[in-house]
Amino acid sequence: MTHAFAGREIWFLTGSQGLYGQDTLRQVADQSRAIADQLDADPAVAVRIVWKPVLTDADAIRRICLDANADDTCIGLIAWMHTFSPAKMWIAGLDALRKPLLHLHTQANRELPWSTIDMDFMNLNQAAHGDREFGFVQARLGVSRKTVAGHVSDPTVARRVGAWARAAAGRAELATLRLARFGDNMRDVAVTEGDKVEAQRRFGVSVNTYGVNDLVAAVDAVADSAVTELVKDYDQRYRLAPELRPGGERHASLRYAARIEAGLRGFLQEGGFGAFTTNFEDLGGLRQLPGLAVQRLMADGYGFGGEGDWKTSVLLRTLKTVASGLPGGTSFMEDYTYHLEPGREVILGAHMLEVCPSIAAAVPSCEVHPLGIGGREDPVRLVFDAEPGPAVVVGLADMGERFRLVANEIDVVDPAEPLPALPVARAVWKPRPDLRTSTEAWLTAGAPHHTVLSRAVGTEELEDLAEMLATELVVIDQDTSIRRFTRELRWNQAYYRLAQGF
Repeated sequence: MTHAFAGREIWFLTGSQGLYGQDTLRQVADQSRAIADQLDADPAVAVRIVWKPVLTDADAIRRICLDANADDTCIGLIAWMHTFSPAKMWIAGLDALRKPLLHLHTQANRELPWSTIDMDFMNLNQAAHGDREFGFVQARLGVSRKTVAGHVSDPTVARRVGAWARAAAGRAELATLRLARFGDNMRDVAVTEGDKVEAQRRFGVSVNTYGVNDLVAAVDAVADSAVTELVKDYDQRYRLAPELRPGGERHASLRYAARIEAGLRGFLQEGGFGAFTTNFEDLGGLRQLPGLAVQRLMADGYGFGGEGDWKTSVLLRTLKTVASGLPGGTSFMEDYTYHLEPGREVILGAHMLEVCPSIAAAVPSCEVHPLGIGGREDPVRLVFDAEPGPAVVVGLADMGERFRLVANEIDVVDPAEPLPALPVARAVWKPRPDLRTSTEAWLTAGAPHHTVLSRAVGTEELEDLAEMLATELVVIDQDTSIRRFTRELRWNQAYYRLAQGF
């Protein structure tokens, strides 16, 4: 897939007014361009920052906001009031704006020139109250935005702008995402259901179902030469089990897994899909449940959800976009079982087959084993343990009148002992603040058992994304208590119902 940020831009807007004269406005333009260039050059900001001419009147402000709405390359705006920009000029533009907005509260100089400061300097460097005027009108209009304060030389400022920029890229990806469901969701399961029309209205994603045998036709049409090339790639990338190697007794299973990958990848590319689902209850003419193919497609950035879980697939593709280029990996995940030894409580997460190797601690092993469900041939899969470190697990649930994101900050750890009899990819983690509080909060929120686990994305990016999508997010972290968490859910329920109107 193409790089997530290719062709994406964030426009840098600067507010002023004609009162100060052309000499001052030239200085404003020079200094604001320097701020934009500094952000653009900072490695923490992965999306291109594009400076725009200084705005001094309502017509120009309204026009730049309308242009941003219409330009698919623009994924958000950064606004800074260098001097005093009377905020009534911004009302029409802000009211029309449909792209994410970040209010940067900064100034050109880091230190005051105490011995030479005069009124000319004061008139030029007025962000301290110019941005307060802008902040008021945003609050008055109810504009959704992120506010970041500090000098751009502060690494924290660039990091926070960068987190917002990544969230904006995720939001832009979500707005045009197409998802293919191969079959329906698992029978009688509640949490994988959801309102696909509301998802398209709220997020932009288009979710549609295709017959599994449409995929089977694509798999059967794959040339043997393409299968051979993929098998060579497997041999170079992974530790192949002896029986899967050329001449091994299960080599045909590996070739069929490669055929599934080639056919599935071609189907997704031809249809412009960035995410997909499968269901072990509906495999049509497929001889194996797609395992290796799904894992490798996720590693390339595709979203995936098991058992027809399109919401988690959408979330995975979105967060893979947000995390593009960052270390750590992002994967489909499922809470499976617990270790409840006092003081050493952990969660063992896995799935039947489909965990992304981007989170692997070492080179995965490529193996074939019985699955026990699905009634097909033994599927090929990658087996590994997840790399330890801080992470988040995130779930997306349809609550009826709205969607809810639930995130838990966690620490992935090594398994306490080897797992020789568990031939699937897996992750073991300690949830924050502890297993009891975490699971009680997760269950109270009605969060799903399918999640996205990411060691690349953090809470700030999730908060920014939720704000852009006007979607509820509740976070379970080191400071969570069940009493406060339950109250937050009740307050949120009232807020989101009122915010939708009557």
